Amino acid sequence: MKKILIIGGSGHVSGAVVRAALAANYQVTTLTRGEKPAVGAVRELYADRHDAAAVAKAAEEIAGEKFAAVIDCIGFNAADMQQDLEVFAPLAEQLLFISTDWVYEPSLRRFPQPVDSPYITCDRNGAEGYGWGKLMAENYLREHAPENLPYTIFRPCHIYGMPSLLGCFPAHCRDAELIGRLLAKEPLQLVDNGRLLQQPIDCDDLAKCMISAVGNGKSYGKTFNMAGPDIVESREYYAIIARALGVELETEDIDFDKYLAENPAHRPFLCHRVYTLNDLKDANLYVPDTPLAEGLKRHTLLLRQAKGM
Repeated sequence: MKKILIIGGSGHVSGAVVRAALAANYQVTTLTRGEKPAVGAVRELYADRHDAAAVAKAAEEIAGEKFAAVIDCIGFNAADMQQDLEVFAPLAEQLLFISTDWVYEPSLRRFPQPVDSPYITCDRNGAEGYGWGKLMAENYLREHAPENLPYTIFRPCHIYGMPSLLGCFPAHCRDAELIGRLLAKEPLQLVDNGRLLQQPIDCDDLAKCMISAVGNGKSYGKTFNMAGPDIVESREYYAIIARALGVELETEDIDFDKYLAENPAHRPFLCHRVYTLNDLKDANLYVPDTPLAEGLKRHTLLLRQAKGM
């Protein structure tokens, strides 16, 4: 049985990757801080990746093993990627990295957005820390990956699915009170009246796509945008949640320019986020196919149940 090492493994996205790997009959090892229960029958290693001594000790437990892939679900910057290449790459036949669509320059987007579109060019004093850090990790990987190490980069847009919070757009992004607000018929505040387009992806679809890249030569050295099959206005995203709860969506408009001036760190997703899935098809990867109305309704009802509402 082939093996996969997952950096992370108990979170929203990384847990989905574990489930997909197990379903594909891989033997899975995870590296986590051990603060959450394991997802399925996995071998667990424990370390905070920012504790170099702890990571080195965990790596000793798998020294000499070979993994079909090392999948980094929690890397956020060049230092994390340097750790991947120095500590884990010698064990890997392939390295997969989850980046983000925040790496793109919002003002220069195209529709659909190709992977070679202009990227953000600076950190804007930390206002774009997440996207900038991911871009630096990507660049470090391209510049320093050993010649014998195939790698694949994935740039997902908004990811939904349990156990994450609902909400993908200001001012209700990952809003812990969103279900309660809607049940109380509280108007949601949406930038530009919720007209900006997006293409959310179900976390299990994302995970299946990533696992389908393991050992797939057509994915080597490639970067892929990751999105679901449906393109909707952000207000429709919230309308799907409202319908699942049996209530009407009520909204209040937030002026785009005013909101951006007050929240510069939100610039990377104050734009249309539209992608094509053709690159995934051309590489013979699993193509996300969960309809947004179906997946988001399921997420909403499960989260409501978990909250006991």
